[in-house]
Formats: sequence, structure tokens, C-alpha cells
Amino acid sequence: MSLFEFLILLLVAGVAGSIGQAIAGFSRGGCLVSIALGFIGALIGAWLARRLGLPELFVLRVGGNNFPIIWSIVGAALVVAVMGFLSRRRP
Repeated sequence: MSLFEFLILLLVAGVAGSIGQAIAGFSRGGCLVSIALGFIGALIGAWLARRLGLPELFVLRVGGNNFPIIWSIVGAALVVAVMGFLSRRRP
């Protein structure tokens, strides 16, 4: 994987993580957090899709690696929702 492909992968993960944060309605952190959420969301979302027998809807192929865009957004939204639920202050 070249440097350019790695930067494209980071950009796509950051956008997917940002969309996931917007869907969940809870934002914690900046660009690096969004990138991490995009990658974690891709892992969790793709795993859930395989377990439920769902197809990969929109896959971006970068440098021989597949990056599931839709499942990354769904996984990031789930991770952010759980983080928001666990970190909210209780009265």
C-alpha cells in the first residue's frame, strides 16, 4: 500500500466516522477520533453484516483492500451511540 492509498483510506474513514457521529447525535473529539471511529465502525459493521447475512452495499477498493462504506457508517453510529449512552451524566 502506497502513501497515497493510505491517505485516501484515512480520508474515507474520517468521513465515515463523522457521518456516524452525526447520525448518533453525539460527538466527542476531532478528526483523529472520526478516523478511528471510521475504522472501528468498518470492523464492527462488516462483522455484523456477515453475521446477519447482509450484502456489502457500497465498497471502496483502495490498494487491494476493500473498505465497506455503508457498514462503516452504521458501525461508527453504533459505537458512538454506545459511547454516548455510557458517558452521559446521570442526575
